[in-house]
Amino acid sequence: MTGQLPQTMRSDARDNRARILDAARAVFGEQGLGAPMREIARHGNVGPATLYRHFPTKQALVLETFAEQRRACRAAVRDALADTDPWHGFRSLVERICELHAHSRGFADAFMTAFPEAMDFTADREQTLHAVGELARRAQKTGRLRHDFVIDDLVLMLMAHRGLQDAPLAARITASRRFAAYVTEAFRAAPETAAPTPLPPAPRLRITHTPGTP
Repeated sequence: MTGQLPQTMRSDARDNRARILDAARAVFGEQGLGAPMREIARHGNVGPATLYRHFPTKQALVLETFAEQRRACRAAVRDALADTDPWHGFRSLVERICELHAHSRGFADAFMTAFPEAMDFTADREQTLHAVGELARRAQKTGRLRHDFVIDDLVLMLMAHRGLQDAPLAARITASRRFAAYVTEAFRAAPETAAPTPLPPAPRLRITHTPGTP
């Protein structure tokens, strides 16, 4: 089972495993799940045979690489459902999901697409969507969330959020916070006289010019 190491594993094997996971977090985080296994082996300064000895499949490596993010996602769900203010719980869950996705392109890929047929990520995603649906119903009863909000709106938001992945990490995180603030403000049902919640700082982003375009 991934995550449980034999007590007799040699120190060099433990070191190799740690290097592989560090490399996978870095490579998947920046390149997404399309990054080849050989790139992770190269980045971790181990041979392909060593990598496959620890992780026979890419799916096994992906699951172990993002174990911490998956735990954080489940904790965010628990905290949001336990919040006595449904609107605050709803907002905090949306913001924390965006933050997790912004920090790692690979985790965003796995969460949204369940690569490759990883039931663990499917279960995480369904649990999160179920929690958002429950929080939405509670928040709508208080009059704080738009009555026409549906769970598909969150999926649409996450699909749009993936567009930030091409930005450098620091700008991506800053952009993600502002994006989440814009979206949750759009979800809010509030009197026209209510003062809008201040937005986080805007990132410095540049649009790359594509050759051949005006």
